[in-house]
Amino acid sequence: MMKTTTLTRRTTLGLIGGGALSLVTTPRAARAADAPMTLATATGNIQGTLVVPDGAGPFPVVVIIAGSGPTDRDGNSRLGVKTDAYKLLAVALAAGGIASLRYDKRLIAASIVPDMNQSNLRFEMYAADAAGWVQLLARDSRFRHVFIAGHSEGSLLGMLAAETAPVSGYVSLCGSGRPAYAILHDQLAAGISADQLAQADAVMAKLRAGQLVPDVPQGPVLGPLFSASIQPYLISWFKYDPAVEIAKLRCPTLIIGGTADVQVPPHEAEILKAAAPRARLLIIDGMSHVLKHVAGTAQAQQIPAYTDPSLPIEPAVVTAIAALVRAAA
Repeated sequence: MMKTTTLTRRTTLGLIGGGALSLVTTPRAARAADAPMTLATATGNIQGTLVVPDGAGPFPVVVIIAGSGPTDRDGNSRLGVKTDAYKLLAVALAAGGIASLRYDKRLIAASIVPDMNQSNLRFEMYAADAAGWVQLLARDSRFRHVFIAGHSEGSLLGMLAAETAPVSGYVSLCGSGRPAYAILHDQLAAGISADQLAQADAVMAKLRAGQLVPDVPQGPVLGPLFSASIQPYLISWFKYDPAVEIAKLRCPTLIIGGTADVQVPPHEAEILKAAAPRARLLIIDGMSHVLKHVAGTAQAQQIPAYTDPSLPIEPAVVTAIAALVRAAA
C-alpha cells in the first residue's frame, strides 16, 4: 500500500507553529534580492525573476515552472486569473534561505520571441527552456543544488527537464498523472454536451496519431481549443505520459496535490505516486489548483483563490518543498 500524507489546515498551521517554517514571517523575506534574469536561447531570450535570500551563499535554488495557457511568472494570466501564487512561493522560499527562479515561458508576457508564433511552438521547446534555466543556475557560483518545482502543465515539463539537466530534486505541484488528452476530456465533459464531447474526442484521436485536423468543430469552446495554430503544439504535448516520465527520474521526488483541486483532482497525484513508489506523496486538505486554501469545490468557493492575489499560498506547500531541498542539498 502506498504511503500518503494528508495535511489538514489545522495540521499545517501546527507545523508552522512548531517552527518548521518560522522564517517565513521574519524580515529576511523583505530583504531578499529580486532581480531580472535572462536565458539566451538560439531562438530568442526567455525572461525571468531571480530571488536570492539575504545573507551569504551559496544557496539552493528552485526553478518554478508555470502552468498552461498564458500564465506568467507570477502565476497570473490575461484571461482574468490573478493569484500571484508563484511570486508568493518565491518570497516564502527566500524567507527560509532558498533562492528561486521563475520565468515567463516563451510567447508569454515578457518572453515574446521575435519571428516565432503559436504555430511554431512545441512542447519540447518549453522543456528545453526549463532545462536551460537549470543549466544556467548550475554554473552560477551563488547557488548550490538546483531543484525544479513544476505546476500543472509545468509538472510534466519539469519531469522532462529533470531527465536531462543536473537537478538535485523534483516537485510536482498539482500535476496530472495521465496524458493531456485524458485531462482535457474530463475537463470538457464537465461543461459541454455529449455530442460536443464526442467531437472533441474525435479531434484528439487524430492529433494523438500526429494528424492535423483541418475542419474542427466551431463554437466558443472547441473552436479556440483546437484552432489550426495550436494543433502542432497539442500533437507534441499529447505524446507524453506523465506516469512514464516520472518513473525515469532518479532524484528525490515530491508529489503534491489538493483535495479541492477541480482542474487536476488529487487522484492524478496518486497515479504519479504509483509510477514513482519512492516519491513522497502529499495531499493537502482544502488546497485548490492555484495552491491556495478554499472552502470547497463549488465555483463560488473557488473564485477568490483565482482572483485575489492577497490570499496566501498553502503553507504546507512551502514546508514540504523546503524539507525536500534541505534533505537533498
